[in-house]
Amino acid sequence: MKKTFLLIWVLNIMLLTSAQSNEAKKILDEVSTKTRSWKTLSADFIYSLENKEMNIHESNEGAIWMKSEKYSVSLPGIGWRIFSDGETVWNYMEEGNQVTISNIEDGESELMNPSNLLTIYEKGFRSELAGEKMIGNISCFEIELYPDSPQYEVNKIIIYIGKADKMIKSARLFSTDGNLYGIDVKKMIANADFPETYLVFNPQEYTDIEIIDFR
Repeated sequence: MKKTFLLIWVLNIMLLTSAQSNEAKKILDEVSTKTRSWKTLSADFIYSLENKEMNIHESNEGAIWMKSEKYSVSLPGIGWRIFSDGETVWNYMEEGNQVTISNIEDGESELMNPSNLLTIYEKGFRSELAGEKMIGNISCFEIELYPDSPQYEVNKIIIYIGKADKMIKSARLFSTDGNLYGIDVKKMIANADFPETYLVFNPQEYTDIEIIDFR
């Protein structure tokens, strides 16, 4: 499941890895500087999953809201909501009306906290500027990330960053299990205005909910 949290990573993109090429580092530094200046962020995206051998081709629209270390993610097509306050994660699945609660630092949750991704990628990935590519009608830098160890069960991550605005446009994660996970950003709003309740899981909003607490 943790690979699906690629969507959180690509929308925050705090990547300052220690083993980057000079070209890739410069681009990622510019993206990081811009995103760090924002107080809040919201984005709409398309999340996809493909596996050619198993003939799987899935696509769902989603949204993310972020403020400091707090965030929430919604994938209404599959009835999935994620909330975090920076220390705890609430993972709600509409099917089964069930929420699991875990600490953010737990092994299965470490890719879920955008505020921790800086440390993760400094220690675990090297990056290369692979070239340029058109995403729709937008000219993008293509940056490839390779893990230094099998810890994340990832063969490669490719991200596409707009040359003009230095914003994330698309990303692809090639999993060791043969799955290809994708994110295509439809709209991103810096300093977005949304209520604090967007970031808080309230079990009272759900009737007869099953709560599984792993803390």
